[in-house]
Amino acid sequence: MRKSRYTDSQILAILKQNENGIPVPELCREHGMSSAQFYKWRAKFGGMDASMMKRLKELEDENKRLKKMYAEERLKAEIRKEAL
Repeated sequence: MRKSRYTDSQILAILKQNENGIPVPELCREHGMSSAQFYKWRAKFGGMDASMMKRLKELEDENKRLKKMYAEERLKAEIRKEAL
């Protein structure tokens, strides 16, 4: 997965600027991003504070790790099944 050019704190700051009344096109022009990217962020992170955003990232990382573990175990089970 590609890493974002923007840190979590920058994303929150951009969203906060919009909440304070700065229009989306102006924010996008100022920060060099598309309006689609802004609206994705708003849908995902809207109304969050820094601690909530950090917790979301931790949960996403844990979920990714667990999915990888499950896939590996599933593969091992398939190999065992074929061996029998």
